[in-house]
Amino acid sequence: MKIAKNTVVTVNYKLSDAQNNLIEDGSQPMVYLHGGYENTLPKIEEELDGKEVGYTSTLQIEPDDAFGDYDPALVKVEPRNRLPEPLEVGMQFEGMPDSADAGDDAMIFTVTDIADDKVVLDGNHPLAGMALRFELSVIDVRAATDEEITHEHVHGAHGHHHGDDDEGDAGDEFRTHPVH
Repeated sequence: MKIAKNTVVTVNYKLSDAQNNLIEDGSQPMVYLHGGYENTLPKIEEELDGKEVGYTSTLQIEPDDAFGDYDPALVKVEPRNRLPEPLEVGMQFEGMPDSADAGDDAMIFTVTDIADDKVVLDGNHPLAGMALRFELSVIDVRAATDEEITHEHVHGAHGHHHGDDDEGDAGDEFRTHPVH
């Protein structure tokens, strides 16, 4: 079966930066609903469209087509007492951007540094500003179910489970939420 709109694609992948430094080894395959549902990067869909099981490719994606350029305006320093304890570098919080031109949408901020009474929060995606290199290998293609098409994402193994606790599926958030 060829990869086309409303097919579920399973891809083994390895993600590196442009200098070939490993970012993610893809220990679990990426499973996504193909066809513009924002379940993976558009350039990956473009590369795989019309391909079949067994297709392999190495694809470099520039920041504009991945997670955008790094925006220093999305970094803010907050008093430590405004955030819950215990507090660790790497923790993430939802919050509002300070910048008026950033819009009214809440965004995810990552704790990048902790000083005595101050915390640095970064609203940039961790891969913002980076060119990314994906090594892709298509291992399965199937027709999506009507429910998957209605919900605009894959259900079942490595996909999204309505009402289930997904905390044991580390890394699935990368594959089941819009990436921009």
